[in-house]
Amino acid sequence: MVMVVLMSAWLAGCSTVPSSPSNTGEASSGAPVSTGTPAQPLAPVVYGAPLSEINVAAGETPPVLALAAPADIWDRIRRGFALNDLQNPLVNDREQWYASRPDYIFRMTDRSRKYLFHIVEEIERRDLPMELALLPFIESAFNPRAVSSARAAGMWQFMPATGQSFDLKQNAFRDDRRDVLASTRAALDYLEQLHRRFGDWHLALAAYNWGQGNVNRAITRNQKEGLPTSYTSLSMPYETREYVPKLQAVKNIVANPKNFGVDLPPIGNHPFFDTVTIDRDMDVDVIANLAEVAIDDFRALNPSLNRPVVMAAGTPNILLPWDNAAIFESRLKTHTGPLATWTAWIVPTTMSPAQAATRVGMSEAELRRVNAIPPRMMVRAGSSLLVPRTQQRNGDVPIHVADNGHLTLQPEVVARRTVVRARKGENLTQLARRHGLNPVSVAGWNKLGVNARLTTGQRITLMMPPRAPAAANTPASTKRASAQTTPKKPVRASQAPATTSGSRPASSSKRPPG
Repeated sequence: MVMVVLMSAWLAGCSTVPSSPSNTGEASSGAPVSTGTPAQPLAPVVYGAPLSEINVAAGETPPVLALAAPADIWDRIRRGFALNDLQNPLVNDREQWYASRPDYIFRMTDRSRKYLFHIVEEIERRDLPMELALLPFIESAFNPRAVSSARAAGMWQFMPATGQSFDLKQNAFRDDRRDVLASTRAALDYLEQLHRRFGDWHLALAAYNWGQGNVNRAITRNQKEGLPTSYTSLSMPYETREYVPKLQAVKNIVANPKNFGVDLPPIGNHPFFDTVTIDRDMDVDVIANLAEVAIDDFRALNPSLNRPVVMAAGTPNILLPWDNAAIFESRLKTHTGPLATWTAWIVPTTMSPAQAATRVGMSEAELRRVNAIPPRMMVRAGSSLLVPRTQQRNGDVPIHVADNGHLTLQPEVVARRTVVRARKGENLTQLARRHGLNPVSVAGWNKLGVNARLTTGQRITLMMPPRAPAAANTPASTKRASAQTTPKKPVRASQAPATTSGSRPASSSKRPPG
């Protein structure tokens, strides 16, 4: 009974609320409010009064800006710019140089459409500055088959040793410095490594061009002299000093092409190619035919391949235009002909290209062309040559050959043709041995028997080895004595060889890390 009474009282209290305290002289918290006048008696609280209506004030919600997807790859690149802008006269000079060559800009930007999407994707995945996507414009004009005078290759221009340090295979059958996927991975790995070392992107870019050892020494010199160590403060070759301004100029043109009177070709913000895996060796011609692409288009996406066959053990992934990749996979399922007509042959002994061609059943001209053998060269033992498949040589190339096959050449020994006269009572064998030659060879040259009797003064043709250089026949003691007795002439400054760091291309200094 008591419990019922208590519950009734509680429910009755919940059904009423006190009136607003705004006019009572008391804050809602219960603290007195000072009004400057004597406090008035509180009005009695009336319970059970009807509830007043709550007016909802009109509020303004800030608009939500919709972030539209990038219209094309250029828009996507602009959104990712993150490097501090470089402003100096060299930048202005390079801007004018590019802007005055609209045909050149169009060619290299149009060429980039095959590769830019992949590069942008990789840079975004690593959270790197998007300016790096423009670096191949500076290095190679986006030509993956470019080779510099210093032997740097590919659109990222890797030197041989630097490429090897980043696992870019370079052998008789392929050069991964030109590979679109592998070289991009290696270049971004290298740039990240350089940035970690120098802590500054401009210095990292200088090191990519000039070599990190050179940049480190330039920084050390400035530190010893109490000078700043920023990119613009270092003493470096002109090519490296111009390197970052070139990139800045291209960045400025991409950011505002209309300001420079430049029209960038539209490049869609979507993949250009797809990756297809093969598990058998395949001729390039067969792949192109099944994919319905031109040979040149296939090689543009797979520029690392040096030969007319793709070796699955070494290159299991090939690139094809996006739509053609599906065509290739569909048609490959129903293909019934041979996939490859070429294989690799390891040369057993050092021989001439003519001898090698005879061994494998092909013409010397074709052997030279397919394997890029220059004139007047011998093929050394252990070299890997691409040759036609036969019943005896019909298997796919094993991985150790596909990854490490090499072509080693040596100059042919060009013999000197000379005519000698036989001595009294001498036969052909005796004459040959007198001149240090094989009697069988001498007999063949003169169409005589090995032991043929010769008449006194008979003329015999010999093929003698080339004469050694005169210096090689000079005794070492004589050369030392000559060097000691010959006075040295002073060298004038105008005749002295250049020794500055700028006397060779800066790109030739792209050494392996460390």
